[in-house]
Amino acid sequence: MFDLDKWQEIFTSISRHKLRTVLTSFGVCWGIFMLVLLLGAGNGLFNSIEYQFSDMAKNSIFLSGGRTSIAHNGFKKGRRIKFDNTDYEFLRDHFDGVDEITGRFHLSGDKKVRYKDKNLSYNIQSIHPAFRIIENMTMLTGRFISDKDIDTYKKVCIVGRIVRDDMFGKDVDPVGEEILIDKVAYTIIGVFYDTDDWVMKNIYIPISTAQKVYTGQNRMHRLMFTTTGLTVLEVSKIEDEVMAAFAQRKNFSIKDNRAIWVNNTAKEYEEFASLMFAIKSIIWLVGIFSMIAGVIGVSNIMLIIVKDRTKEIGIRKSLGATPGSIITMILQESIFITGMAGYVGVALGVLVVGAMSGIKSDFFRTPHVDLGVVITATLILVLSGAVAGLIPALKAASINPVEAMKSD
Repeated sequence: MFDLDKWQEIFTSISRHKLRTVLTSFGVCWGIFMLVLLLGAGNGLFNSIEYQFSDMAKNSIFLSGGRTSIAHNGFKKGRRIKFDNTDYEFLRDHFDGVDEITGRFHLSGDKKVRYKDKNLSYNIQSIHPAFRIIENMTMLTGRFISDKDIDTYKKVCIVGRIVRDDMFGKDVDPVGEEILIDKVAYTIIGVFYDTDDWVMKNIYIPISTAQKVYTGQNRMHRLMFTTTGLTVLEVSKIEDEVMAAFAQRKNFSIKDNRAIWVNNTAKEYEEFASLMFAIKSIIWLVGIFSMIAGVIGVSNIMLIIVKDRTKEIGIRKSLGATPGSIITMILQESIFITGMAGYVGVALGVLVVGAMSGIKSDFFRTPHVDLGVVITATLILVLSGAVAGLIPALKAASINPVEAMKSD
């Protein structure tokens, strides 16, 4: 039930200690504001990491040939390690944990691409069908390269959205159109989208076609595969098994870390996730300790208020006021001060984070605060207000009316 008299007493008590109340409220407000702001910033960092991993499967392993740095079995160091079609088939057929797999063959430098009167230069890469899954590509129109295209050496290609916009115009479907790549005709079979603009400036063709047309060899520059349904530890085990097999296959030392360069996205993602967990934990600790400092301030001001109102409380008790009513009065004032300051801090924090939500960069992207976090912070504030006022309230309830009447 709403008690007008009690609220009038609360506001009268606050008005007697304006400066102390404002400073104490500022401490609470600042603590919850910093918590909301830091959590929003933490989400911005985490979103940037998620975005950077969004253009590739989080359970993939990339292998690139390097140069040996250790002499082994009569071979001198500095030997170049190369991949070819037999390595792709070996990796595909001999490891149960390998799910989707693709090779990648790079054509050196940008190639001249012609369509009617337009002559532009783009990076041309050749791949297997699984590349779409590994790189998390989305087809906007048409289809991706198929196994049939690989088997029949089809002169077909898929182009990135930026390539389509440059050569044909936005919202134009170029599927079925023919382009010349270094004077060789290719039919466009699809347009893809990727979160990375650099990738959307590429043109992809079947790897078998590239090997036949441009080199006459079965060379590959990179092998890439996914490991669906496995833990990071299991993925790392497969990585070790693959490296051991290729060390024997290519005749280099298993201890030579430069013979083959390995990129394990599952391990990298777990490391970043662990880092973000640590950062968020620190953020919560900083925010909570900031709020605790504010709550201590509330408790101190309530103790001062109880001391100043000792005679008043003694009179109340002599007139029949129960300890429960005294405790309720002090707790209500404490919760009010904490709650109002906290709500202002939450509101300011949400506004600032909302103003930053449009930021999109490689290291900080679309910061936000979850509704659940805001609700949790609010509940913590209410509880903190009650805790802050509990000791002063108990002290007020224990005041001896006779001694209180004698106090100055």
